Amino acid sequence: MNLYLLSPARRAFCAVALLAAVCAVHAADPYPTKPVMVINPWAAGGPAEAIIRPIAEKLTQRLGQPFVIDSRGGANGTIGAAAVARAQPDGYTLLFSHVGPIAISPALPNKPPYDSVKDFAPITQIVSGPTVLVVRADFPAKNLAEFVAYAKANPGKVSYGSVGIGSSTHMAGATLAQMSGTEMVHVPYRGSSMINTDILGGQIQTGFVNVAGVIGLIKEGKLRPLAVSTAKRTSALPEVPAVAENFPGFEVNSWYGLMAPAKTPPAIVAKLHAEIVEILKMPDIQARLKDNGLDAEGTTPDAYGQKIKDDLVRWSAAVKAANIKE
Repeated sequence: MNLYLLSPARRAFCAVALLAAVCAVHAADPYPTKPVMVINPWAAGGPAEAIIRPIAEKLTQRLGQPFVIDSRGGANGTIGAAAVARAQPDGYTLLFSHVGPIAISPALPNKPPYDSVKDFAPITQIVSGPTVLVVRADFPAKNLAEFVAYAKANPGKVSYGSVGIGSSTHMAGATLAQMSGTEMVHVPYRGSSMINTDILGGQIQTGFVNVAGVIGLIKEGKLRPLAVSTAKRTSALPEVPAVAENFPGFEVNSWYGLMAPAKTPPAIVAKLHAEIVEILKMPDIQARLKDNGLDAEGTTPDAYGQKIKDDLVRWSAAVKAANIKE
């Protein structure tokens, strides 16, 4: 049809109809139109996957496309984070982000191959969460004060595990050693389950681990919790004191969030943020997080971006104070 042969009124009508048809096509074909990959930068089957998997399942149900978890552990999460930084900014590759690779690793001498501010688009901080300092049930110390006394009496003989150099679990141990004036040996691992295994086996004596990954062993009486790393106690282990009760100012918040590559369309970021906020309100998700000692957040993209900037400054100072050279 040649619109120019029609009357002005008829041309206007056709133009409006054409615009409506185009809008209808786009409305019927919204993001996402294909599977979305969510990269978990930690080992498969670990506590991080236990957090993101039920949320990904809810996203799948609500948005009609699979949100697939791709676990790429190693190098304190920087391998997985780097993969997302290099990905196309189209909303189909996302990062289950964590304080370790995003806020701590950039403060270390061995810098990651990305800029945590420039190379990612923050979507939301999903949760805040503590790590918990644990020892085997037969360890001589029954509380944090006794543990510090034991470490001081046995310099260099107490080893603590972490999920990697520069991880939140490494920084928790290093900061405790620095603040308590003790000498402990750092042993990096690729995942928290291996830390638990070696504490139980006696290869190492302790470690800060995510509550989600160790609460079962605590309830079974195989591991003894000494203190949590957040500024206040957690509802999952209300009887366990915070390290800050003995050493004021100590705080390691092992937060998780969702990020996309930089330049991802704002509409996609906004849609994912809105969906996560609604998912975090669901009773079954709230119960699951609470059981794992986690607090739901659902912050705005701007607030999450500011949290990252603030933590980059804080952890840079902490790395220097702990004299971490690696």
